Amino acid sequence: MTAMTDYLQAVFAMLGPGEGRYAAPAAWSSLEEELGRTFPGDYKQIVDAYAPVQINGHLTLSHPASSRWNLGEEIRSASEVWADSRWESCITGPDDDPRVFCRLPQLNFGTAEGLIPIAATDQGAAVFIASPVHGFSDGVVVQGAEGDWVGHPMTFAEWLYRHLIGEEMTGWDSAAFYPGPVWLEYPPPEPGRPTREAYGPDRGM
Repeated sequence: MTAMTDYLQAVFAMLGPGEGRYAAPAAWSSLEEELGRTFPGDYKQIVDAYAPVQINGHLTLSHPASSRWNLGEEIRSASEVWADSRWESCITGPDDDPRVFCRLPQLNFGTAEGLIPIAATDQGAAVFIASPVHGFSDGVVVQGAEGDWVGHPMTFAEWLYRHLIGEEMTGWDSAAFYPGPVWLEYPPPEPGRPTREAYGPDRGM
């Protein structure tokens, strides 16, 4: 699978039919206007179909139209934290420096020219989109739980597909394969109500 559409369909096949609970073009437009850039189309399709959701107990995707796990709020708050962090502390050279592989004179967060945080894991990894990443437009950048930076010159759909089949996509020594159907956890729409669980179709894995 090399085309974006193939990876997108492969993700949909693993996760099963999306519910589209919060799909709202106006919410995307508002957030994109605020940030000064558009989000990759495949990322928006995945988020619209499933988010807000936690996948396999670790990876969280937020949605711009949801009151809980709201993407805009997550981007703003995470960007403030990242701006004040020692994000450069684990950089050892140009190969793991996001300023180099994203062609940025300086690194900033939550802006059209910088890294936009779009997902996170409960193990401490942060997932961003940036343009370019190793020359690839709208690629994926990850800082792993150990502080290591890596740029993935691929679409978000390809990154998520590779993550779901157990490749090392969320930092150093992060490869973890969960056999069987993908586990989806949906946060309750309001406090006091239970989390809802669902599973994707049998993957034959």
